[in-house]
This record gives sequence, C-alpha cells and structure tokens, in this order.
Amino acid sequence: MTSALKADLQAEATRLGFDSCAVTRPDAIPDARERLAEFVAKGRHGQMGWMAERMAWRGNPAALWQDARSIIMLAESYTPDHDPLDLLQQRDKAVISAYAMGRDYHDVVKKRLKHLGRWLIARSGGEIKVFVDTAPVMEKPLAAAAGLGWQGKHTNLLSRNLGNWFFLGAIFTTLELPPDTPAGENCGSCRACLDICPTDAFPAPFQLDARRCISYLTIEHHGPVPEELRAKLGNRIYGCDDCLAVCPWNKFAQTASEAKYAARDGMVAPDLAELAALDDAAFRARFSGSPIKRIGRNRFVRNVLYAIGNSGSVRLRPAAQALCNDPDPTVADAARWAAGRLRAPSAEAPGAVTRPRS
Repeated sequence: MTSALKADLQAEATRLGFDSCAVTRPDAIPDARERLAEFVAKGRHGQMGWMAERMAWRGNPAALWQDARSIIMLAESYTPDHDPLDLLQQRDKAVISAYAMGRDYHDVVKKRLKHLGRWLIARSGGEIKVFVDTAPVMEKPLAAAAGLGWQGKHTNLLSRNLGNWFFLGAIFTTLELPPDTPAGENCGSCRACLDICPTDAFPAPFQLDARRCISYLTIEHHGPVPEELRAKLGNRIYGCDDCLAVCPWNKFAQTASEAKYAARDGMVAPDLAELAALDDAAFRARFSGSPIKRIGRNRFVRNVLYAIGNSGSVRLRPAAQALCNDPDPTVADAARWAAGRLRAPSAEAPGAVTRPRS
C-alpha cells in the first residue's frame, strides 16, 4: 500500500509541476547538526544569527516536528533562458540572480506544496507541514538523503537530471512512506565552481564561508560591505550565480515549466543609474512580489552603488554623487566610495576579470 501511495504521490507531484520527488526520514542526516555547529563556531554564518539560534531544530528534523515519520523532498526547475555570466561584462548594467528575476519562489513553491499535501491527506489521511526555505529546515542535506541529488563542491544541490538550477521544498508527514536511496557525490576532480568564485568564498571543496559569498553580502549582510570585497562584487546587486552557471552538470538542466519564474520586465540587465534613483516607495512598487523586496531600499541601493563604483563609467558618477548625503549612513558611505572610484575620466572597470569557463 505504501509503495503504491508513493508512486501515486510522485505522479501527482509531476502533474502539479514538480520536476522531482523523493522521500527520506527525519533521522536521515545525523551528521548535519555537527557540521552546522562547526560552521557556526567558525563564524562562517556571518550576521545570520538565526542559524545559531535555531540550531537544535535545523540540525535535527525530528526535533522540529516529533510526529513526522517521512519527509517528502521536491525539486522545481527555474533554469534561466540567458547565461548569467554574459551579463557580468555589461558593467553599466545590474546583474540580478536568476532565481530572483521572476515571482517570489517562496510563494509559488509553497502553494504547490500545499496542493500536493492536501492531495496526500485526502488520499491517505495523516498530517502534514510544508516548508520552503524560511523555516529551520536543512533542505539540501535532506534532498541529498532522499536521492534528489548531492551537495556539490559549491555546497548547492546538484542533480544528474536537473543540473543545479532548481528550488527545493519539503513536506513533513506523519505517514510512513518508503525512503529513497541517497545519491552519491559525482563532482569528481572538477573545480569549476571553486575557481570561478570572485571572492574565494570556498575555504575548501564542499565548504562555504558565507562572509565572503556575494549572495550573502548582497542579501543578508547589513551595513557596509568590507572595503576589500566591494570591488569583487562587480555589477552583481542581488545574489550571485557564478558557481551555479559554470557547473558542467547544467547540460542536463530542465527548462522551467512555471511561467512565473520567467524574468519580469526590467530584471535582465537594468540600468544602474535608474536603480540608484529609487526611493523607498518606488523600490517597493518596482519589486512587489519579488524576493528582492525583502532586503529593503537601503540595502538594495547600497549594492547598486557598489556596482556603480565598479562600472568604470564616469557617466554614472552623478548618480553616486546624488546619494552622498543620503539619510541612510550605509547608502551615503557607498555613494562616496563609488564617486571616488569614478573620479578619473579614464577609470577602468575594476574587478572585470574574465575567468575561464569549464
């Protein structure tokens, strides 16, 4: 009965738009707590205090909900229809991470998870809880335990069938479902993701220091970014796709079937000067329904100003000068830094190193 239910569950997941569905147990990642504790003890979580505060739940899925007997892990592709690495050469334009160019995936995936959960309850009873990124759930280790893929050297999940452009969601259930076999690691000797990282955020393969990661610096980090890292941000203003985009396994990436993940108007290479001019109201209106909205205008404009400073374009200097006395001290600091970088008419684009692709 449980095997038949699982097969029907996977078929329903496919019908709803998920690209992969597998099952694991709450106790399937026994080493997660220790690895998380080591990560936090080394300070590699940076300002993400919530990782330390909820470590007991995050490191032990069984503690999050003691009645759970199975965890259904699901993957949904968002493969971009452009090469994010190409956008890095347009220095007067902004680069936004591919996952953030469309609708907020939290809302889209969670709605789909709830549909699947309701189907499961109607079919077999039990209880469920659904999670998409915002809860203290270690989705990547759980997905690896379920066999959806493996955590690559860049610590993101990789799949033989999906590459690494996909979102993860989890359904905890009180039902007993047959678990799948964990996937083996298949990175081999490849170092593409490690070598392309502009900030050397990987102390070693399979390890990440978030304090140097551009995704962390542009999204999670409050206040000024350390000066020694600002030039390395290039024109990335929200997230970074370099280590994902260079992965050879993306030759198996699936085309995104959800139209809401397609880039919205003005999201692919928007003009930096235009973004720098956004006040709070304009920022909220422009990024309504986008995950970008959650970082707020000040942090966003801070990122834009670092990109302006890295552009090498004197045309953008007035946009920075206009914000040198911004009420937010971090924005004002970033504006002065950017204006100073563009003082010389012949300024070259700093940090515009073209790295080899694999």
